[in-house]
Amino acid sequence: MNLHLVEIPLAIKHLHQWAATRDFSGQGPFDEGLALHHLLTETFGPGILQPFRLMVAPRARQGTLYGYAVQDAEMLRVQARAAITPAAQHVLVLDHLRSCPRPTDTWRKGLRLGFDLRTRPVVRLLRAIESAGGNFRKGAEVDAFLPQALGEGETRKREMVYLDWLDARLGAAANVEHATTRLAAFRRSRVLRGGRAIEGPDATIHGTLAVKDPAAFAQLLARGVGRHRAYGYGMLLLRPPQRRG
Repeated sequence: MNLHLVEIPLAIKHLHQWAATRDFSGQGPFDEGLALHHLLTETFGPGILQPFRLMVAPRARQGTLYGYAVQDAEMLRVQARAAITPAAQHVLVLDHLRSCPRPTDTWRKGLRLGFDLRTRPVVRLLRAIESAGGNFRKGAEVDAFLPQALGEGETRKREMVYLDWLDARLGAAANVEHATTRLAAFRRSRVLRGGRAIEGPDATIHGTLAVKDPAAFAQLLARGVGRHRAYGYGMLLLRPPQRRG
């Protein structure tokens, strides 16, 4: 499977205007990831440009949307122009859509790569938890840090918990270098799923990983990391590796 890294300029103001006509949120908060999910699905097709990540500088009027796709830029433009609406055309600047290939043979065992990952580190509870901070049923989706925070014994830092969570999800594909990886940003955010507002962790991790299995790593890039991958989370943006200490 040959993968392509796709880059599309995106007008932030027009995205909000486009979303307002669809009323995705009802009376709830604006969910940028949900709006982008619908916009990309209607423009390119279900799951075509996924996972994705929107990067916007502070106070900027335009951002850049990155995503992985099996089609190159020209194929994506052809698909989009057959179905895109006038309103969506103001959001996505198709004339400036670009891509570069990420063929499977790019990766080799032991290759060190830097990464920038926005993720929603959540887990499903294997048992119910009752505490002064709230009651959580078995099977509930919660912050991966919650069981640690409510547990007994030594409490680990949030960063350590999230890096272990990430290691588990990279699985056979790659290892996280903990010494060169950090939790770069964290906040709690509300997203809309199935018409319900759900609060949860919104974390950005910067660091370095080492490829273990090239084929599995290629599949991981195409699939993304963790849950909510169709809504702007889980895309591994690759960078040069960090220096070892």
